[in-house]
Amino acid sequence: MLVEFIIPCHNEEQILEKNSLKLLNFLNNQTYNFDWKIILVLNGTTDNSLTITEGLKKQNSKIDFFVIKEKAKGNALKTYLNYSSADFLIYMDIDLAVSLENINTLLKNLLDNNYDLVIGSRLLPESKTNRSFFRELSSRIYIFLSQIMLRHNFSDLQCGFKGMTKNLFLNISKYIEDKNWFFDTELLIFANFLNYRIKEIPVDWAEDRYEKRTSKIKILSDSLTFIKNLLKLKKRLKTVKKQNF
Repeated sequence: MLVEFIIPCHNEEQILEKNSLKLLNFLNNQTYNFDWKIILVLNGTTDNSLTITEGLKKQNSKIDFFVIKEKAKGNALKTYLNYSSADFLIYMDIDLAVSLENINTLLKNLLDNNYDLVIGSRLLPESKTNRSFFRELSSRIYIFLSQIMLRHNFSDLQCGFKGMTKNLFLNISKYIEDKNWFFDTELLIFANFLNYRIKEIPVDWAEDRYEKRTSKIKILSDSLTFIKNLLKLKKRLKTVKKQNF
């Protein structure tokens, strides 16, 4: 059995090596009874990330990489998740905003409790978060609107910390269209729509856990984009239901 820890990266040369090794060291210190690898998915990189990644692979057999020319996180994940031969797929952000200690909780639910999809949530009562007021507010407004429009009960759609079976992704990949940040929402909503077993887990999340840096999220413009995407997704769900049920 193979579990892959997949990390999409776009121009992350400042933190790529340090955080890849943090993850590697954490995983090496666990006593897992399965094979695992770290996969760095470079998408549209124009900095020194490829050279760094090649060096990491040469020095560590547990690290590999996959290169996509286009700059788009969602497309990078979809392309690699379809390509992967692993049994279980876990993806997280290179900034390691979610504490590495949450990995084992995710694995337990995915491997031992037989959930098809396990998602990290920054907004459950047990979650711990350290982020700006405006990011917190925008997340809560987005969740509220999505619950009304899409009729779901999840507390967090966009946390970049999710694990799934390969079988689940193969079955819903054809429904995922967004190439960017909305990928997370489409993944979860279609998995729920198709009645897969989904588990939310609280996470310890900090936007500057290891590095002080400027977020790539543009709150106002991205929030407007998300609302437009929610409207489109609502229409698509109706179409898919008519075609298949």
